[in-house]
Amino acid sequence: MEFQTVGIIGAGAWGTALAINIARGGKRVILWSYDGKHKCFDGVDVPENLTLVADPHDIENTDVWLDVVPASYFRETIKKFVGVYKNQPIIICTKGADSRTHEFMSEILKEELPNCVDFGVLSGPQFAAEVARGFPTGSTLAGTEHTLMAGRAILNLSQLDETDDIIGAQICGVGKNVIALVAGFLSVKTFGENERAMVFTQCCNEIINVGLTMGAKLRTFTGLCGLGDLFLSATSTTSRNFSGGVAIAKGEKLVGTVEGVFAFDTVLTRAENLGVKIPVLAGIKEDMGL
Repeated sequence: MEFQTVGIIGAGAWGTALAINIARGGKRVILWSYDGKHKCFDGVDVPENLTLVADPHDIENTDVWLDVVPASYFRETIKKFVGVYKNQPIIICTKGADSRTHEFMSEILKEELPNCVDFGVLSGPQFAAEVARGFPTGSTLAGTEHTLMAGRAILNLSQLDETDDIIGAQICGVGKNVIALVAGFLSVKTFGENERAMVFTQCCNEIINVGLTMGAKLRTFTGLCGLGDLFLSATSTTSRNFSGGVAIAKGEKLVGTVEGVFAFDTVLTRAENLGVKIPVLAGIKEDMGL
């Protein structure tokens, strides 16, 4: 299969950036938006082979789907597409977990679309504006062989690492939000660089222990979706989570959605259910007042 047409669900910053990226590579892209609008990037033109739609039926006959809606809307959005799904491979491009059930997006997908057997997760160091502008970007795609084949054909990225570790890729996406939030907090609250490095490493190890207990592969944590995404999120003031951690440490009000706040509960709940001790993260969460 050549995967010539791509349906993208969600026209926020990340969905629009991926749509532009894929269209720029020559594929026909149908971008679904719940309100008929998409994100605009300064100085970036929308390719002519990218079409914006508001009806789920308009992506019914595309060759592969990308789901790029925020985690908090993932379940309700998938439900809108159940009646038009025709067994296309689905690439989940949403990082995070359900704030109420603490489920990962792949778990929700399997509940709401049980006939979907080919799916995967795209995750990595990805600031949407840079992807839209065509800057070098690498990602990890975790999924079934058919999904990996689809990703290979459509994604116009500098580097695409492939794995079957779907759970590991999602734990990395949740965990990096937590650690980036912690990194911002530590940049203000620690006594010095030595302590910050020590606590940062302890937190990383606790996330990895949770992941390994769930069946994730250690190699995933050192890849683009793990170490790569963590570096991006935990070292840049552009990161909402890092900036959010700084704000918490200074007693300031959080601005916008800070995923790490919700991800903290997911990590602690998952760890408790698995019987994995994460005392450092639990202590920092308490210090943050979350």
